[in-house]
Amino acid sequence: MKIVRYREDKIVSYGTIEGNEILRIEGSIFGEHVVTDERRPLAQVQLLAPVTPGKLIAIGLNYKKHAEEVNKPLPDEPLMFLVSPTAVVGPGEAIRLKNSENCTEHEGELAIVIGTRGDCVSVEDALQYVLGYTCCNDISDRVLQKKDGQFTRAKSFATYKPFGPAIVTDIDPDHAPIRVLVNGEIRQDSNTSDMIFNTAEIISFVSHVMTLEPGDVIITGTPSGVAPLRSGDTVEVQIEGIGSLTNKVI
Repeated sequence: MKIVRYREDKIVSYGTIEGNEILRIEGSIFGEHVVTDERRPLAQVQLLAPVTPGKLIAIGLNYKKHAEEVNKPLPDEPLMFLVSPTAVVGPGEAIRLKNSENCTEHEGELAIVIGTRGDCVSVEDALQYVLGYTCCNDISDRVLQKKDGQFTRAKSFATYKPFGPAIVTDIDPDHAPIRVLVNGEIRQDSNTSDMIFNTAEIISFVSHVMTLEPGDVIITGTPSGVAPLRSGDTVEVQIEGIGSLTNKVI
């Protein structure tokens, strides 16, 4: 199932995509709900970020080749930090560079959307707590990241976390091709199989630190090939089975 959040005539709803149409969902996607027969042409609605996270948890340095390109040793455990949920925007919304003089880079990432409350869950059971997966572009101000020695400020500015286009419930998250294109040119081209810690290991690790709640999002790190963005660029994150997340940089 592909779950989307959309706006039509100032009303925000959830739905599921079938072909070129959206079927409206009635109820909570994190609880009891039904897919209605109410259809809308996909082209006539505005897709929004498919989830508004309660917590936005990020994992750094989680691809082997990315660790190589930044000359860092492989971590012994997931490198976890928090990012502000107010940075989230949806597909088609502009990424507004806060400090245009600073080197600010794209990071295409697989995002895990939590569906069920979980505390201290095992690796074996971890995927049972997942609603689905979506694309994220983890925009990062490298100057502030280096200056601060940690990541929260550099990655939390408004519009620095595009999500979308849909939450997909039925992909293999550990064997998914992932690419980032800027102005049609491939910048990042990898597969989630290059992750150092897989999705179940990440979920279990995070849940032993903080209780996961429905709607929380974990972004799982980026492959090699990160590069600067400039005003006027169009950046696209593609994950096979999920779709394409496209945003303009201004």
